[in-house]
Amino acid sequence: MTLMLIALAIFGVTYLLIITEWINKMLAAMMGGFAIVLTGIVHQKIAFAAIDWNVIFFLIGMMMVISVMRQTGVFMFLAIKLAKIAKGKPLAIMILMFLLTTVISAFLGSVTTIMILVPIVLLVASELKISPIPFIITMVIASNGGGAATMIGDPPNILIGSATDYDFMDFLINLTPPVILITIFSTGLIWLLYRKGMHVSNENRAKLMSYNEKNLIKNRKLLIICGIVLVLMLIALSLQSVIMIETATIAMTAGLFLLVISDRKRVEHILSNDIDWVTIFFFMGLFMIVESLVETGFISMIATGIMDLTHGEPRSTSMVILWVSGVFSAFIDNVPFVAAMIPVIKELGTLINNTEAMHPIWWALALGTCLGGNGTLIGASANIVAIGIANRNGYHISFREYTKIGGIFALLAIVVSSAYLLMRYFW
Repeated sequence: MTLMLIALAIFGVTYLLIITEWINKMLAAMMGGFAIVLTGIVHQKIAFAAIDWNVIFFLIGMMMVISVMRQTGVFMFLAIKLAKIAKGKPLAIMILMFLLTTVISAFLGSVTTIMILVPIVLLVASELKISPIPFIITMVIASNGGGAATMIGDPPNILIGSATDYDFMDFLINLTPPVILITIFSTGLIWLLYRKGMHVSNENRAKLMSYNEKNLIKNRKLLIICGIVLVLMLIALSLQSVIMIETATIAMTAGLFLLVISDRKRVEHILSNDIDWVTIFFFMGLFMIVESLVETGFISMIATGIMDLTHGEPRSTSMVILWVSGVFSAFIDNVPFVAAMIPVIKELGTLINNTEAMHPIWWALALGTCLGGNGTLIGASANIVAIGIANRNGYHISFREYTKIGGIFALLAIVVSSAYLLMRYFW
């Protein structure tokens, strides 16, 4: 019991440091990870073995792929192209950027998509002489929504995929339908919220329309190669259960190949600047901390509590997991939250002892953590990254300003997800 209380104390302090950002989140997670070793709660060998290296190397591989693709200028091309398709009309641009962010996030990841597209929308808004804040908020919402659709779209799904036998196609088949529904409803909500408040002059619209987006493509040969590699990688991920190759190996193979064929002078730059080592070590620390909760029996206690509440009935359990995950993920970064919940769900699986009954419970966890993260500024990594980019460019988005919009979209998404889970798996 004493060890459990110490583990919970370390876990709680780590979360507090992550939420408040008193220190760097990576430092907080790593300090927490080694604190559980220093206090003797978990032996170093067990703590290191708890790190999911498949997740770690998958993230590194994807970062390599995106870094090389960014060199081609394709992302800037897409954004300006969409702005011109919208004829420079702010609301139309917002909706198209929302849809583009949703699609790209499903395949490139929510954080990566935000890092690519937010600087571009800042440029578009600057040319139109309007505030980029509504665009940034809706793009964050889109990134978390789109990220929920696939195994590689959002870190929580990567963690769930690695912890289960689900492959890329399982996520696509089970999670893409609710994301499509949520995207449709969210698009309508954007129109209702912003249809009257966005106006630009004809002069500024004409300036944006004068951009020649074709000149933004910097390396057509590299773009073609990147496109082929990306398609092959997605095919390999979708056939993972057939070819029996782990996601990390697939992503690292693609990333290393693109590094080899790209500009040699940029390789060191990519490895030192474009690989988000802060996020990588953040994940490693979290894995170690969560293992302490498993070893001390706390996770088992939580699972038993949920079982007592729902009596192991799959429908009730799915709804509890969905809403609890949605609420908690709004206030706690969804990465450490899902890392803590995975052992809980595994323990529930042991207690329920029915593989089929566990499917909607896992999908409830994925939807709740990914979509609930839209609720507040600190709910997901993509939120924090986007706000950071905005602040560096002179645009402050307050906790209240974001939450009054993000909270509405998060609630809508959880309600739609509830209806989807009930209709697909229980009715």
